[in-house]
Amino acid sequence: MIVFNRTKKLQIAARVIKADSFQSRLFGLIPRKSMAPEEGLWLEPCAMIHTCFMSFPIDAVFLGADLKALKICPELKPWRFSPWVRGAKSVLELAPGRLSGLLEEGDLLEFR
Repeated sequence: MIVFNRTKKLQIAARVIKADSFQSRLFGLIPRKSMAPEEGLWLEPCAMIHTCFMSFPIDAVFLGADLKALKICPELKPWRFSPWVRGAKSVLELAPGRLSGLLEEGDLLEFR
């Protein structure tokens, strides 16, 4: 699926996979060695993430039910924990540095 920033009218990612089962959310990006700039993983439901056992950093966007960006954690390094984000219903994980200039807290996203 494609992720689009409705507020800024910009494409964020072109190949996003949704992780909505317990197993897909549990393992997430752990088996991967890297991520292409256009790739992403959308975890739903989710209000907090970790990067334990990962081998690369990620950009993470915490989204409310309306897909509004509530919190952005850029370049979250391996073996770190994000904060628990009040009101977050899902998290979009992207390649490190991907969000620079493409998304700010408060922007609305659209998944196509």
